[in-house]
Amino acid sequence: MAKYYCILFDADNTLLDFDAAENKALAETLVEYGIEPDAGTVQTYRDINSELWRQLEKGQIRRDKLMGERFTRFLKAINAAGDGVEMNRCYLDHLSSHPDLMTPNVPDVLGELSEVATLAVVTNGFEKVQSRRVAESGIGAYLEDVFVSEKLDSEKPSRRIFDSALRALGVENREHVLVVGDSLTSDIQGGVNAGLDTCWFNPGHAENPGKVSPTYEIASLEELYPLVMEPEELANLGLKHRRHQL
Repeated sequence: MAKYYCILFDADNTLLDFDAAENKALAETLVEYGIEPDAGTVQTYRDINSELWRQLEKGQIRRDKLMGERFTRFLKAINAAGDGVEMNRCYLDHLSSHPDLMTPNVPDVLGELSEVATLAVVTNGFEKVQSRRVAESGIGAYLEDVFVSEKLDSEKPSRRIFDSALRALGVENREHVLVVGDSLTSDIQGGVNAGLDTCWFNPGHAENPGKVSPTYEIASLEELYPLVMEPEELANLGLKHRRHQL
């Protein structure tokens, strides 16, 4: 039996390329509102948005506050007129239409892992956005379920979202669960809070400040194979219809 028979993946910048999707959606939204999407303007939005998400992760604001505030603050910062709440709705519509993958081989990796483990996504974000992006990217075919913070009313790094996911999946033994994600403060800290082994997906080889210690660190998703699979399973990479552990 493989060491891990349940893998909980983050979505954005782990399986799906959020940066690419955000670039496209933000540019489309700004143009729609008659605002030039130049580098300075885009950075202004990102700074405001990042700070609000940090506050959300710390439990300092609620999700509806973030949705209502980020474009309201952005419009004020660039001295532009508009309804921030409506602009946020427009942005989410555009964002949901961009299911960019992190790399073209993500479905192949998930296909291999799904032969030996139950896979699911646990993601912060908005239900209609994340569910559509997962579905249209094609990766949903390899996932048992997609757990979105908005629907579960709990954000990573709270253990509650992981607890809810594991209950829904029928997984009781946490020793055989691995959390994979790109964010130390959200994914990895959340996994630690839930008593789970963690794997930091760090393709850019960023430095770890040391406040959060993942069980493993990888630069490519293929590096999960030897962490998850037994030697005989590794030898059978590429062969289909291997029964995964339940």
